[in-house]
Amino acid sequence: MGDRGGFRGGFGGDRGGRGDRGDRGGRGDRGRGDRGRGDRGRGRGRGRGAGDKEEWVPCTKLGRLVKAGKIKTLEHLFLFSMPIKEYEIVEYFLGVPGTGKLKDEVLQVKPVQKQTSAGQRTRFKAFVLVGDFDGHVGLGVKSGKEVANAIRGGILSAKMEVIPVRRGYWGRKIGLPHTVPNKIHGKGGSVHIRLVPAPRGTGIVAAPTSKKILQYAGINDCFTSSSGASSTLGNFAKATFASLKVLYGYLSPDLWKDTKYTKQPFQRSEE
Repeated sequence: MGDRGGFRGGFGGDRGGRGDRGDRGGRGDRGRGDRGRGDRGRGRGRGRGAGDKEEWVPCTKLGRLVKAGKIKTLEHLFLFSMPIKEYEIVEYFLGVPGTGKLKDEVLQVKPVQKQTSAGQRTRFKAFVLVGDFDGHVGLGVKSGKEVANAIRGGILSAKMEVIPVRRGYWGRKIGLPHTVPNKIHGKGGSVHIRLVPAPRGTGIVAAPTSKKILQYAGINDCFTSSSGASSTLGNFAKATFASLKVLYGYLSPDLWKDTKYTKQPFQRSEE
């Protein structure tokens, strides 16, 4: 029994010895603190952030052509239906929000839940609108664990979804285009919306959600009619955006000019 007790005491002493070595480990921690591992991390982050803002490094062939000046306008991309995979392309032509023509606004942030084996997982879904009030508008939807991340992702998504909005006249073609060129229909979920041209000075006769989207698109006068569950803001916004997206799909007599076919920007760059 005495031997066993002595063994226990010796084992405890050994633990104490290891504790002393732990003190030396503490000295090592102190050394790492002096070197500032955390400071290095913050310094790296700060450097990367500044570098991202200074220069844009394109990841796609289209981005490289834009940065090289081979593509002059955003309409050139829409003409050939070229997908935009980098939000910097839109910023290059329309400017960064807050500094250029492009403006952004959060339409709605709402919580969404998913049932998992551990319970319910809550995330936040953001609907973001961007536009330049002059014929370009985009609608982005993004979910994230935090509100700030969802909004940030929604802004980037909206920039990559920017579309050209065709505008026209009601009656005589005097002055600048002010309304939609023809009656148009859009659908999102159960929501249907119809846009009808309106005389100059009428304003936008619409619900707040669709009115905001039409304003960002640069339309000054318009009648609207909607049906379905328009209280669902997400589907209502998608329906309005869908109606604006197909405006250039209608070939009216003023577009009956001879088409001069040209090569795509990718083919030009290879020559």
